[in-house]
Order: sequence, then C-alpha cells, then structure tokens
Amino acid sequence: MDVQRKLAILADAAKYDASCASSGTEKRDSRDGRGLGSTAPGMGICHSYAPDGRCISLLKVLLTNACNYDCLYCVNRASSNVPRARFTVDEVVQLTLDFYRRNYIEGLFLSSGIIRSADYTMEQVVEVARRLREEHHFRGYIHLKTIPEADDALIAKAGRYADRLSINIEVPEENSLAKLAPEKDVRAIRRTMGRLRLRLDEATEAKAEARKQPSRARPPRFAPAGQSTQMIVGADAATDQTILDTSANLYGSYNLKRVYYSAFSPIPDSSRALPLAAPPLVREHRLYQADWLMRFYGFDAGEIIDPAAGMLSLEMDPKLAWALRHRDRFPLDVNRASREELLRVPGFGRKAVDRIIDTRRYSAIRTADLSKLHIPRNKALPFIVLPDHRPPSYLLDGARLAERFKPKAQQLGFGF
Repeated sequence: MDVQRKLAILADAAKYDASCASSGTEKRDSRDGRGLGSTAPGMGICHSYAPDGRCISLLKVLLTNACNYDCLYCVNRASSNVPRARFTVDEVVQLTLDFYRRNYIEGLFLSSGIIRSADYTMEQVVEVARRLREEHHFRGYIHLKTIPEADDALIAKAGRYADRLSINIEVPEENSLAKLAPEKDVRAIRRTMGRLRLRLDEATEAKAEARKQPSRARPPRFAPAGQSTQMIVGADAATDQTILDTSANLYGSYNLKRVYYSAFSPIPDSSRALPLAAPPLVREHRLYQADWLMRFYGFDAGEIIDPAAGMLSLEMDPKLAWALRHRDRFPLDVNRASREELLRVPGFGRKAVDRIIDTRRYSAIRTADLSKLHIPRNKALPFIVLPDHRPPSYLLDGARLAERFKPKAQQLGFGF
C-alpha cells in the first residue's frame, strides 16, 4: 500500500479524537538557523484553536488503525469492518517533515491502535518523536497519545520529546467503561495520569529552581504543555452533571490542561449497547461552555446545572441559565461589584470584566459604554444597574424573562 493511501485511511481514522489543540507549550523557532520548525501560529491540515483564538495546524494521524482492543464505540475496534493500514516510523517522520516544509502544518498529533502490546505500540510512537527531535532537530509542536498500560519508563521518555501527552478517560463512569471497553481499566488510566502529574510537578519545580540559580544546568524538559484527556458524550446514559463532576475531579486530581468533549458518532455495524442516534452537537458545545465556567469563572461543578434536571439547557448558555435560577443576586451594580460577582453576569467575559475594573477607576460606567467594552447589551441589561439604567422589577422577576433569551422559532422547510 502506498503512503498516500495509508494517509487517507489513517488521517480519516484519527478524526474522532478531538484533543489536539496545541496550546500552552513553550515558544520555539528555528530563526537562528538551527533546527527545523516552530510552535508559531499557522494554518494547515487539522485546524485546532488555542484559548486566545489562534488557529493551529497539525498533522493528525494514527500510526495504525489496527487494534487488539474491541471498544464498542470505536470505529477502529478489532471487530470493525474497515480498511486497515499501518505507517512505519520512517513514513510518519518523513510525512511530518515534508508537510512542514510545504507550510501545511506546524506540528504533529500522533495516536495509534494497540498492536502486539501496549509497550510495543508506545515504543513506536515515542520513536517517531525521538527521531524528529534528535535526528531532524524538529522544533514544532508534538502531541502524543499515551497508552496507560505501557511501561512507566516509556511514558517518561515520551515526555522528553512531546509538548503534550494525553490519555483518554473515554466515558465518565467506570461501569460504562467496563461495559463498552472491557479491555480498558479506568484504574490504570488514572494511575498513569497520576504519574504524569508527579513528573510534571517535578519539572515545574526544577524550572523554578533553575530560574533562581541561573548558573545551574538547564533541567530536562517534560511535556511543557501538560496533559489532557477526552470524554465521549452520549455513548452511555451519563448525565451532564455526571460528566462535569468527573471533569472537576480530573482537573483537581491531575491538574489537567484540558478536558475535551466529543459527541458520540454512530459507527457502521455498531453494537446494540450503543445509541442509534448521535446526541445533538449543541450538547457538546454547552459542556465546553460549562467547562469554561469551572476553569475561568469561579463556578463549581455542582452549581452550574439545575439539580432537578441533571442536564444543561440546549436553548441557552449555562451562565445565563444559572443567572435565571438565581435572580435574587441581581441586578448588580457594575460600578461597585467585585470581580467575582461581575464574572457571573450574563454577557460579561473575562476580558470585559478586566476592562470594566480598569475603566471604573477613572469614571463611572454608563449604558453607552457597554458597546465600547464589547458587551452584548440585550443580554446584560436585565441583570445590571448603571447610573443611567435600572431594570424594572417586573422584568427581572417576570416569568417571561427566560423567553426573551430563547431562540426564536423557525418555519420548517419542505426538504426540497
């Protein structure tokens, strides 16, 4: 099989893995004439986005889509009737270099099905990164998928060459994983996450010590962009509350950089244990919004979702839904409220809140200033007090306030 056909199969097989944003790593380039590649922003094959909105281009492929495991939700499972292919280590290295030289990519996202054994597969994945770094002096971004059952020495070696390592938790509940992916062990996944966190913490401490003593030798690098994971949404009966609780536990226990959410996609010849239809994509979107509230807005996992429902609203964003359930906290005086309070106002983003705090040191903020601060007025005005604005009590307390924010009904078409 030629390399082009392999690339078509293995790039398509990798598309279900969402956790490939190349954010948070150290900045490197080859402008000094040494090495090849950089971690600068660009455009290319696989479009991912950093938290600041930069577009990142990665070559995202599997080393092979052959796999010993028979995970029911995976299109590459052992029992799946799909075309199989396998790259050699040299082929992946050469593809990465060729695509970089053509300005198609600025990094590599590499995963693999399990072949022979976890250790053998991990050795192959690590060897790709080693050759890129040591033999070709590649300075672009490298993200490696880690196999939890692999030897700890191999995972430590992967951290030397990769910018980010990730281990997929797959589904939020242990009993669901046992049912859908019997070969996988959630305890092994969490043990590997724990070992990665220890190594990352040690690397961070070593860097801090080196900064205090510039004469000391530079400490060895270890996955400077940290570790991440991915959960499949909608493959089991887990509620959004369960998913957010699991994410909060993962962030707290293992200091993850990101938890990615991937809406389940029905696959050919699937098991009866799987749902027949995919969940609405807006559910995945709402989970990302709720995840942002936990990470950057000071919300706890247990307060974002209505306890009676257990699911995020598909009609409005989680912060707005929370505000409508807690109307007693509003309206809020924008010129007096604390940063923590302002972050909970619908329509107020982190940058907008920072601008508000900077601006009100010199002058009172009025209604006309909201557009200058890039704040959506229609969303924010019912919940705030300004010198020239106070929402009428009947608006904030009225039953129709929620209807104001719901999407307008649309006339269905005839399908032709």
